[in-house]
Amino acid sequence: MREHDVVDVQGTVQGTVADGFEAVRDAFLGNFDRRGERGAAVAVYRDGHKVVDLWAGTRDVDGPEPWAVDTAQIVRSATKGVAAAVPLLLHQRGQLDLDAPVATYWPEFKAAGKDCALVRYLLAHRAGVPLLDRPLTPAEAMDGESGPRAIAAQRAVWEPGTEHGYHAQTYSWLLSELVRRVTGRRIGRWIAEEIARPLDLDFWVGLPPEEAHRVGRIGPVESAPVGGGLKIRPKRSVAEAYQDPHSLTSRAFGAIDPAPDENDPAYRAAELPASAGISTARALARVYAAMIGTVDNGNRLFAPATLALARTEESSGPDRVLVVHTRFGLGFMLHGPAAPLLGPGSFGHPGRGGSLGFADPESGIAFGYVTNGLQKGVTADPRAQALVRAVRAAA
Repeated sequence: MREHDVVDVQGTVQGTVADGFEAVRDAFLGNFDRRGERGAAVAVYRDGHKVVDLWAGTRDVDGPEPWAVDTAQIVRSATKGVAAAVPLLLHQRGQLDLDAPVATYWPEFKAAGKDCALVRYLLAHRAGVPLLDRPLTPAEAMDGESGPRAIAAQRAVWEPGTEHGYHAQTYSWLLSELVRRVTGRRIGRWIAEEIARPLDLDFWVGLPPEEAHRVGRIGPVESAPVGGGLKIRPKRSVAEAYQDPHSLTSRAFGAIDPAPDENDPAYRAAELPASAGISTARALARVYAAMIGTVDNGNRLFAPATLALARTEESSGPDRVLVVHTRFGLGFMLHGPAAPLLGPGSFGHPGRGGSLGFADPESGIAFGYVTNGLQKGVTADPRAQALVRAVRAAA
């Protein structure tokens, strides 16, 4: 498949697109023209080979410096999808039993009604601890000890395994402490040594100081009108859940209070696998490509049985936190109304405000999109969805 360079007439869009994927380039340009994009990148792999690699705009949401070939951004909850590969790989290697109680590896976790919580419940947002009765300060959230200690003591909001609700922030301490107890390594180091290095990824959970110069500033931007000037509005029940400070939704997203400054170097250096991963679009697409097959350097992450686990439905129905119908596998969101991906077999994870990474084994497609402009919405960002539609047409 022939690949050709892309530079628009203003010289701001750069990269390469393979024959047949020109619609992705057009959709990417359309995001800047019509959907309020400031700076972004998109990458697509097919059958382990890169077919789209584009970037444009500014590195910082509030600055003039151009986005470069190696610019990376914080991807918020898109981090969760990459982090979810860690327990699945530990299971694949025989080090972690998905059907064992979490307390088998982390004895303190069994307190306050959580003794029956299985590892698979943790990954599928069924553990019952999406919030903390006392939110952590940003310093506590980042210190590596206060979070796991608070989670271990926290009472379960529902009996683990009986319901599901998005563990927006607490997923960081649940997953990181489980991995530390099983491996003796912090999750950021494990990802660096076992995933990022073998696959040659620009992806970090815990940004090294020497890479800080590559990372742009993120910030909120207004969503552009779509559909002939009509603005998409959330359902009333969803909007009310986010506005009510006492709702499960607000308390789950507010497990760190006050909200941390995501541009703070200390936050970016913290190992928070729910929300603080930093990546290029290329790295997001490449890691998902390695989950579903072999990438161009000969490496692969998941054996067929592990891939089946990743996208087997564990949770489906009304989400106690997101207040919409969601579907989860073991750590990954599955294709559905809340997370429209490429097709029924797709799995991945969006980041609140825009970023998205996923894979579709049936088509061999792996996708990564990162942005510095955070628009309202937890899932189904209109810019990411425009790109997904273009990929679907090409695939």
